[in-house]
Amino acid sequence: MASDDRWLERLRLELAWFSGQALLRSRGAGAILRFAHVRPGRSGAFQPLREHEVSPQFLDRAIRALKRWNYDFLGMDEVCRRAVTLPEKQRFVALTFDGAPKDFISFAYPVLARHAVPFTLYVPTAFPDGVGEAWWLGLERVIARESRVSLMMGDKEQRFTVTDNAEKQALFSHLEGWLRSLPPADLSAAIADLCTRYSIDLVALSREASMDWEDLAKLAADPLVTIGSVTVNYPNLANMKDAAALREMTMGKAVAEAAFRREVRHLAYPFGDRSSFRRSHVVMAEEAGFASAVSTIPGIVDAEGRTNLRALPRIPWDGRVRSLRMMRVLVSGVAFAPVKPTGSVTS
Repeated sequence: MASDDRWLERLRLELAWFSGQALLRSRGAGAILRFAHVRPGRSGAFQPLREHEVSPQFLDRAIRALKRWNYDFLGMDEVCRRAVTLPEKQRFVALTFDGAPKDFISFAYPVLARHAVPFTLYVPTAFPDGVGEAWWLGLERVIARESRVSLMMGDKEQRFTVTDNAEKQALFSHLEGWLRSLPPADLSAAIADLCTRYSIDLVALSREASMDWEDLAKLAADPLVTIGSVTVNYPNLANMKDAAALREMTMGKAVAEAAFRREVRHLAYPFGDRSSFRRSHVVMAEEAGFASAVSTIPGIVDAEGRTNLRALPRIPWDGRVRSLRMMRVLVSGVAFAPVKPTGSVTS
């Protein structure tokens, strides 16, 4: 069913392109694009995280296309300004990257620097410290290697047999959804149990996958780079008590500010979909001192204060899609419903 939904969505976007809607009219002031990994394609049929990856070549093509389409490239400070002022003739696009993965410095940054475009990088501060848990990578490694997987789910041991790629993909989706539904302490215990059973060093795997503070310092020295926070441990905020969620926000901000010796004004909600944060977290983002907070809920940014700065939509780019036609339709805003005024976050 999910694959059918994706096919229908792609068909709808292609029809919007061929009807000329993206060329003849647009909606909103601009768009924020969200990417996770930028790296060369990998071999192997089992790639459950493929939707979060784009190649350096695609990133280069996308930037060239956005320049041809006369979009202004903005950092998040300027996005906030455009979102509260009168509409400008030129539309904008903001490039944002989540998680500070190690491959960013090798593959994404050279492309961005060559084009001299501003971008925003959201950092979960536990990961450059070497103590973050990239549990999704541990899960991927276990399922990729094993044909029989067992783990404790609640107080019961569950066993799965996966003999082909389709079964592995289905098991990954099932277990990823279950793990994301757990409070942080329970998630950590569950993934530790799984990785211990199958001799996966999750600590080493997580460290190898993340930039360190030295890498990040090089990026922070570039005036085109805006450093944002994505909390400390990248938890699903919706599974936490309010006090713990606020602490994740404030501590992530404080650690990043101490490391970079500058104010960190922008937040990304971990995962950022509708199930991962609530209205109360939008209020917390303002309380924690963030000027903006971005989600991964698709949409465009309107002007004149019509879009809540601490619930900003982003277009999360699916790495399985290489169509620049679809990108042009999405950033034009015609694929999304008109933005309704949100008022203040406390209303």
